Amino acid sequence: MTEYKLQYFNMMGHAEPARLIFAYAGVQYEDERVEKSAWPKTKPTTPHGQLPVLYVDGKPLSQSRVIERYLAKAFGLAGENDWEMAKMDELVACVEDFLIEIHPWFKEQDNAKKVEIFKKLIDSTIIPFITAFETILVTNGTGYFVGDKISFADLAIFHIFWFMNSKILPGALRKYPKLLEFVDKIAAIDTIKSWINSRPKTEA
Repeated sequence: MTEYKLQYFNMMGHAEPARLIFAYAGVQYEDERVEKSAWPKTKPTTPHGQLPVLYVDGKPLSQSRVIERYLAKAFGLAGENDWEMAKMDELVACVEDFLIEIHPWFKEQDNAKKVEIFKKLIDSTIIPFITAFETILVTNGTGYFVGDKISFADLAIFHIFWFMNSKILPGALRKYPKLLEFVDKIAAIDTIKSWINSRPKTEA
């Protein structure tokens, strides 16, 4: 049996979609959480001085989206063909672009500046992002973003909208019924629900 270890900080962050993949697939793994105080010592042991790192039978694999894609292929969450896989990669790349755009807001420590950044992001980035993904979901018409069954892209997208609706802008999806229905549907899957209820409680 393959042994997996996922190494990341004690937060959801870039490792959470991979954790959701493990949870959905019902595959056991070691969820190693590195405290910030231990990072200087741990950093030189990682392939590129970054986390997360997935260890597969002791062999390291870095970069969060690469890890997600690898696990998706291993657990049957990578679509039916190359086209579906490419569309999944496309959507996950859009999520990554969105996270890069809102990163200054997460990073800012000054509350006044944080508010100003957020005001600009609402109209320029956040609302267009939500609207675009609502449209994609409506257009596909299956309740999933690619094809007619759940994929690793759905889990990555679920995480960002769950986090947005729960942490950043509570209730933000009320005006986007298909997205809200999607988030509620994924959150209600037994293995996902169990993980959400049992995972360490962190702010990000």
